[in-house]
Amino acid sequence: MRIHELLLKNFGKFTDRRIIVSEGIQILYGENESGKSTVHTFIKAMLFGLERGRGRAAVGDTFSLYEPWENPNYYSGRLRFETGGRNFVIERNFDRYGKRTSVLCEDDGEELSVERGDLKMLLDGLTTGDYDDTVSIAQLRARPGSSLAAELKNYATNYYVTGDSDLNLEAALEHLRERRKDAEKRMKESIDRKQAERDKMEQEASYIWRDIYRITREQEELEEKIAYRESHKERARPEDIENRRKIDEVRPSKWRIHPVEILIFAVLVAASFIFIPRPWNYFLTIVLFLFSAIYVWNRLKVGKKVEKTEPEIILEEIAQEEQPETLERLSWELEHNAEELRDKQIQYENIKEQLEELDEISDEQKGLEKKKLAMTEAIQRIEQLSVSSQDKMRQDLDSCASRILSDITDGKYTRLVVEDGLALSLLSDGRKIPIAAVSQGTIEQVYFSLRMAAGELLYEEDYPVILDDTFVCYDDKRLERALKWLYENKKQILLFTCQKREEEALKRMGLPYEKIEL
Repeated sequence: MRIHELLLKNFGKFTDRRIIVSEGIQILYGENESGKSTVHTFIKAMLFGLERGRGRAAVGDTFSLYEPWENPNYYSGRLRFETGGRNFVIERNFDRYGKRTSVLCEDDGEELSVERGDLKMLLDGLTTGDYDDTVSIAQLRARPGSSLAAELKNYATNYYVTGDSDLNLEAALEHLRERRKDAEKRMKESIDRKQAERDKMEQEASYIWRDIYRITREQEELEEKIAYRESHKERARPEDIENRRKIDEVRPSKWRIHPVEILIFAVLVAASFIFIPRPWNYFLTIVLFLFSAIYVWNRLKVGKKVEKTEPEIILEEIAQEEQPETLERLSWELEHNAEELRDKQIQYENIKEQLEELDEISDEQKGLEKKKLAMTEAIQRIEQLSVSSQDKMRQDLDSCASRILSDITDGKYTRLVVEDGLALSLLSDGRKIPIAAVSQGTIEQVYFSLRMAAGELLYEEDYPVILDDTFVCYDDKRLERALKWLYENKKQILLFTCQKREEEALKRMGLPYEKIEL
């Protein structure tokens, strides 16, 4: 990829500022506050867009920082570049109300779609994070960001395992993990449903078991009563005799015709003969005899109801309560209980069978377990390949970065060791030196070597290298070695600087360059 033209229509302090850039080393010179960082930011914004922050994040964000000083509603620019032997132009309107992006192929007039990923394809998958960590070094930001380690890890997994860096195995791993998580969730839900069903059945079984125990005890009592009745059914029941005796004791003795009544009848008859004259005394005597006959008849009438006393009534009620059940009644209850017992036992056995079925692993659970195991094996296999591929990637990164570092340090440091998480150390004269133990200039050389090596590994496209006062901490010799390496290995270098050291070094070495005053 090579940038041809920058047109800052309205961006930051610039209005309709056109910058033409060529191949090789391009020095964009300017004093402080001349707009070097503005142009650097403009290139990134044209390639990847510029989003406004929300809420508090909008205060002091890049969008607000480079909003045009004049006509802020007209916030736009254009960038012309070449890639794959074809020329393209990107136009962007950053204005919050009229935001728009267009990509046009200047060779055939084809308009590409940013929404469908055409621009990303032209940039060979370069992201804004990779851009900041590799080919673009902002002022005082030589150290690459933490995202570079993740990108290298993902690249290693994709490229060294499949041979195709476009395949995203990390995304595939994440998809497998999500599917495994879903299978585990469904398995747990199935187990929970079974457990809830089991708890319900076990509770129901306990209720039925208590009923079986109760009915069994009642059966035993009924069988004992029936056996007792059958063995004593021809005998008089002692309790009946005892109750009758108690009633006779309570009931008072009664005459059918009381002697006093007979005496009263005789006195009346005698009085009628003494005090009543004839023939009326005979008539009265006859009437008395008739009345007495009727009275005696009523007293001696068969089946006459005897009025019971209150103690008799109480004793008879007690006797009825104590009256034992009949043999027929007991036999009926025994048969009824036996039928109920059979029903309960059948219910209990059915529940036991259902509980045994719940103990068995269902086809659904077997299928989910099979899927989970398959995904786990796939994840483990990819992770194993990822580990080995990362080892291979680290070796390649070590080799490439070490070669660059050796060139720009004139052979003082011949080996850069890159470990997990981009932990860096140097080898010099057989000694391993932590990066924190060397000078700031050497540290920045290490970071520069790592960035350039990572860019070579990650992308086939040769992107322009954009440097903003990157060599401030380099001495003159290191500066010359770095510039020479860039000239020999990169097609286009945009070097933003407020100093003349870079220009003087290039002149001393006789290397061609172009200077653009900002």
